[in-house]
Amino acid sequence: MKYISTRSKLKPTEAVNSAKAILQGLAPDGGLYVPEAFPKLKLEELEQLIPKRYEVRAVNILQRFLTDYILEELAESVELGYDWFDAPKRTSLALLLTDKTNAAPSTLQSTVEGAPPAEKKVTGILELWHGPTSAFKDMALQVLPHLMRYALAKTKEKDDLLILTATSGDTGKAALAGFANVPRMKIMVFYPDGGVSNLQRLQMVTQEGNNVEVLGVKGNFDDAQNGVKKIFGDKKIRKELEEVGVKLSSANSINWGRLVPQIVYYVSAYIDMVESTQIKLGDKINVAIPTGNFGNILAAYYAKRMGVPIDRLICASNTNHILTDFFQTGVYDRNREFHKTISPSMDILISSNLERLLFHETGDPRRVKKMMDELHDTGKFKIDTVLKKKLDRIFYAGYATEEETQQTIGQVFQTFGRYTLDPHTAVAFCVAEKYRTETGDEKPLVIASTASPYKFAPAVLQSIGVDPTKFSEFGQLDQLNRITSRDIPAGLAKLAKAAVLHPDVCEKDQMAERVLAFAREKNVGEAK
Repeated sequence: MKYISTRSKLKPTEAVNSAKAILQGLAPDGGLYVPEAFPKLKLEELEQLIPKRYEVRAVNILQRFLTDYILEELAESVELGYDWFDAPKRTSLALLLTDKTNAAPSTLQSTVEGAPPAEKKVTGILELWHGPTSAFKDMALQVLPHLMRYALAKTKEKDDLLILTATSGDTGKAALAGFANVPRMKIMVFYPDGGVSNLQRLQMVTQEGNNVEVLGVKGNFDDAQNGVKKIFGDKKIRKELEEVGVKLSSANSINWGRLVPQIVYYVSAYIDMVESTQIKLGDKINVAIPTGNFGNILAAYYAKRMGVPIDRLICASNTNHILTDFFQTGVYDRNREFHKTISPSMDILISSNLERLLFHETGDPRRVKKMMDELHDTGKFKIDTVLKKKLDRIFYAGYATEEETQQTIGQVFQTFGRYTLDPHTAVAFCVAEKYRTETGDEKPLVIASTASPYKFAPAVLQSIGVDPTKFSEFGQLDQLNRITSRDIPAGLAKLAKAAVLHPDVCEKDQMAERVLAFAREKNVGEAK
């Protein structure tokens, strides 16, 4: 399997293997690496994976894309990556079953068990947040450092790596936890000051490790992300870094090594739906995903392209509904007001991974480059009618207002035995119900649950009728624990006594200077 850029027609000799694509992050022309072809998964191969552990399923999928890695390297990467998750199956599938006849709530099954009667409407909440940072990003970012470690050896790279990442909240902490003290690597994370929840901020600024740096940026996520992209594209900065033996790479979903492990949990979710007898092998399901940077939903698209029986991909946005507008009108326009919401990881106006989708559906890198140049120069681009119709057959897009998001959290809590959604998952749940109402399509549905409700305790408490201002920040976690009886994730509970190690905030035009200063420091990690 070779990898090519979304923006240029490479000669066959210029395509790279997965190790090089993972180390580089971005292609030299500024495009994103994509596989030359999609490996296919047959139904009988899915069936063979039903009794297997998540790690085995992961290796099966990864080896189809990362063909320059040997089986033992992939196995060690996923075993080390998932060893510190608190869910035995690494993900958890909560089944919310509703009577189709009168739309009355039926039952909640927190684990896969038994088939519902045929008249039940099936919604599976795919809990992806049982890793060390309580967010779905752990599913990829605990594996990526090990893939990079092997990639350094495979490519005979002599320089050390500086992982440079902008975060809208969850990527930063997951990446910091994965890369802390990994040999020959440093990691620097930029987050929008005031643009993440306080718990998300505390998770990052208390991160230990002699190879980590965290900085707030005065601006929003797009300012931080654009600053990082500018640094990656600056030849002068790259030259200065190489002089001190450092190369840049990324842990955002623009890095193929970050995206490919995310494909696994959609494959695994389908298998779990079969194993629980909610569906028969070959039956189609729909998938709903709260979407910001378009990486998570793109992973579901890849699973669909591989042959997993997924029908519609439901792209759910919050009040910053740039993707909803794009899919509905064919125009992507970031020239609009930016809203800070209770689902901050989706507060994004530049969805980087959309570029990969445009490449796969057009097959024309020159056309993709033209659209990306227009986005950079004017803030918008438009797709033609043919491409829009193709996307319409694959995607449904909608958004939830702040009020709708809170109402959804409260309704699910009351309806399904105090089951609690975080605001991002609630956005996806709300939009999925709009889809069902508008289309009458009641296929079994899997909703990607991207964060623990404890990460957004104030918004969750408010939504279920509890005034969060009556409690201290960590008292809010205790109150949510009393109401739901779900354990507070250990990583969040310990923040109450954790020391702030990274208090600095910088202007967006100071980012490059801070990167160079951090790169010149000598510590490059210790064995993890």
